[in-house]
Amino acid sequence: MYILGISAFYHDSAAALLSDDHIVAAAQEERFTRKKHDPSFPLNAVKYCLDEAGLSINEIDAIVFYDKPFIKFERLLETYYAFAPKGLKSFISAIPVWIKEKLMLKKVIIDELAQINKINTDKIKLLFPEHHLSHAGSAFFPSPYEESAILTIDGVGEWATASISHGKGNTIKILRELKFPHSVGLLYSAFTYYLGFKVNSGEYKLMGLAPYGDPDSKGFEHFVEIIKKNIVTIKDDGSIWLNQEYFDYAAGLKMVNDTKWAALFGMTRRRDDDEISQEHCNLALAIQRVTEDIVYSMAKEAKKLTNSKYLCLAGGVALNCVANGKLIKSNLFDDIWIQPAAGDAGGALGGAYCGYYIYFNMPRKVNGKKDKMQGSYLGPVFSDTEIEKSVRQFKGKYKHFDDFNLLCDSAAQLLSEGNVVGWLQGRMEWGPRALGNRSILADARNTEMQKKLNLKIKFREGFRPFAPSVLAEDSEQFFDIKKDSPYMLLIADIKKEHRNILPDNYHSLGWRDKLYFLRSDIPAITHIDYSARLQTVHGETNPEYQKLIKSFKEKTGYGLIVNTSFNVRGEPVVCTPADAYKCFMRTEMDYLVMGNYIFSKKEQPKWQEKKDWKEEYGLD
Repeated sequence: MYILGISAFYHDSAAALLSDDHIVAAAQEERFTRKKHDPSFPLNAVKYCLDEAGLSINEIDAIVFYDKPFIKFERLLETYYAFAPKGLKSFISAIPVWIKEKLMLKKVIIDELAQINKINTDKIKLLFPEHHLSHAGSAFFPSPYEESAILTIDGVGEWATASISHGKGNTIKILRELKFPHSVGLLYSAFTYYLGFKVNSGEYKLMGLAPYGDPDSKGFEHFVEIIKKNIVTIKDDGSIWLNQEYFDYAAGLKMVNDTKWAALFGMTRRRDDDEISQEHCNLALAIQRVTEDIVYSMAKEAKKLTNSKYLCLAGGVALNCVANGKLIKSNLFDDIWIQPAAGDAGGALGGAYCGYYIYFNMPRKVNGKKDKMQGSYLGPVFSDTEIEKSVRQFKGKYKHFDDFNLLCDSAAQLLSEGNVVGWLQGRMEWGPRALGNRSILADARNTEMQKKLNLKIKFREGFRPFAPSVLAEDSEQFFDIKKDSPYMLLIADIKKEHRNILPDNYHSLGWRDKLYFLRSDIPAITHIDYSARLQTVHGETNPEYQKLIKSFKEKTGYGLIVNTSFNVRGEPVVCTPADAYKCFMRTEMDYLVMGNYIFSKKEQPKWQEKKDWKEEYGLD
């Protein structure tokens, strides 16, 4: 049985294909169109999935769209009515699009897919599970658990903004839902907006900025008090009530009422290019801590309702690694599993699984240990022949290795010498994290590497942290963690034996001075609070990447390296060898490794482009 899942039209459109319960392929549309968070119908992603399986669209048993557009339209109409006459501009811009396209979604889907080949509409079923059921399905069905609590938290689906469910076998029972306009995701996005970052893109920047806040300061405590007194009421079960007097997202064209927030917090909204102050850092830390409290309370309620040993997480808020790390440390559950594509892209996979298990009532088997995600390596792969063909157009110069072990030895040596290496191997990752197949790599011991990577490679804010990839068997040597983190979704503290002693005046320093203080012997991945968002690397899912890190360990004694996504600010992660070569040449990367080839920057022909490529990618 073949089931195609689709998410589209809001952000992070994607497609995923199941053969029975096996994931054949999954990819986001942005990787093909090169438009970050592309919301358009994922035609390229669908084509890729079908090609990977060798199928035509008429061989698909069901197509599952990840939410119910009619219920979402109902929510829009009721919201505009409730807030009228406020929101007229938003109403005028949104409703015509709905009437023309989104209410006719069945026709839109058929018309789009007909571009691939003519469709037999009598044969193919179109299914529409609710948004948070798709999230819950993406979390539970590929997990290793026979039974678990399920917590989904995001901005908004149809009406629901969060849900608690109980998964058992091939069923999911929704137990509780939080309804719009009260939303943890929208609360976090509101602060993302107010602190000068882009909504639905910059939330991870807010999470990265938070540790620069001073938890012992009166400013931080004051901001937490303001948030809890004026902005959000948090109940014991984790449900929240947002004071709509301070928000504009329900019927307006922006997240918050800037004037009221300025009066409340004593500072105006930060603009993109404004200097970051300590006040901004303290406010970021305040909302991060509030969010962690809410997520923990929701998880505690999920435990109470299900009495399960296990928890599965999905929805955009499930990408908040700090909240996830604290959940793990709380020991509220014996174990936690998080969908690596937790945001809307993952809804495509969750929808497909809901179709297979719930609609078709197919049996589900698990082993209690291994998930179905195959390391999240579910995208396109390129042969050596395809790599050569791709770089021929650029007249790229390379060295070919017949022995992959020798290539890893050479690449590891380059890393140990302080070089930055682009790395494209195997199938592209599914989800927002680069997991060693579309990555930029470096030596975590290098004292200048964080600054170099941020400013000269990624072209992004200097405060942004970098993640380590560590051999799974070595993770406890460096980090205070007792479980695997294969999808880079958990935060763990650096072990004390790797830390440097802080100066007496450390907490009185400005955030920039704190940023470049050498906090450990692996400074490039040690965040300001001694934490790191780590990926544990496993031979059974990525033997090539494991070989590289083992080679690096043989040379340095350190079984970990810096791993950041292969892209620049505002660009989607690279997909093809051509994408990778362009990114390599546009930045100050030193070497590029693709398949069995190593490219040295010094040996490449001079890079020329007719237009400024930075204009192609907007700020993210």
